[in-house]
Amino acid sequence: MTQDALSRLLEENDWLMADGATGTTLFNMGLTSGDAPEMWNVEEPDKIRALYKGAVDAGSDIFLTNSFGGTAARLKLHNAQDRVHELNRIAAELGREVADKAGRTVVVAGSMGPTGEIMEPMGPLTFERAVEMFHEQAEGLKAGGADVLWVETISAGDEYRAAARAAELAGMPWCGTMSFDTAGRTMMGLTSAELAALVETLPNPPIGYGANCGVGASDLLRTVLGFVASGSERPIIAKGNAGIPKYVHGHIHYDGTPELMADYAVLARDCGARIIGGCCGTTPDHLVAMRAALETRPRSDAKPTLDEIVARLGAFSSASDGTGDDGAGAVRERRGRRRRD
Repeated sequence: MTQDALSRLLEENDWLMADGATGTTLFNMGLTSGDAPEMWNVEEPDKIRALYKGAVDAGSDIFLTNSFGGTAARLKLHNAQDRVHELNRIAAELGREVADKAGRTVVVAGSMGPTGEIMEPMGPLTFERAVEMFHEQAEGLKAGGADVLWVETISAGDEYRAAARAAELAGMPWCGTMSFDTAGRTMMGLTSAELAALVETLPNPPIGYGANCGVGASDLLRTVLGFVASGSERPIIAKGNAGIPKYVHGHIHYDGTPELMADYAVLARDCGARIIGGCCGTTPDHLVAMRAALETRPRSDAKPTLDEIVARLGAFSSASDGTGDDGAGAVRERRGRRRRD
């Protein structure tokens, strides 16, 4: 079997840079809250090309397709549940077009976000139905030319397993990240150590795994250190938000500067992450600063401490990362700020 593009790049490089925020960039282009971003694959293809090209031009080695909400469950909210294959295929086709013009190897990662439904026994979604929905999405992304599937912002272990099974059925390599946004745990209670263990139980483990979104860059790096402490040698992904969301003049604004995200990128690398990108609020300007810092700042001989992370990026949002193995630096909490829903 031919080696996939992402595995090849990981063999050739100590680190790779992923992209930034899809939603933030599309809202800046005129997407309205409540609209389905995936519809723009058909209605505004030039804007989606610009979204992808912005990441590539800023130095990203990997960018995610505009298909985060591309399952039938999410598209049903827009009466588009019958267009899963089409919308995902076009998301990947536009990405393939941009990547193939880059003049270097750029990985098109087919974004697969959570279904938005709660899995059994707490909710109505069965494992089989979750697999079916993810598989339908995966086949569309595969048909459009995605190099790898990119499962992200997952909170439940069974939903992560379902996405893994879907990737297996589609015959696609994949990566998978969870969002640790509730005192160092996912919304459904998983810790970094539990995800690291879960990954190794899968019959088709991901190329890389890690964390995305969450609360802020500090919290995400504490989670990355948790993955490293678990002893996993699988490539770790860090895709943190650009600071903390604030409501400014009627819209959400992230307070992380390009300089802060440059510090975050270097700290992520030194913590042990191999694939480093941004999530909500991360624009091409942030990515340019991140790339420059990764290329020019020397790697530290020692992993950053929790105190160093706080000093560079700001306080943690909670006293613990949920693993019960926090150092003294973990008690510095961010006061008066509510986590993003």
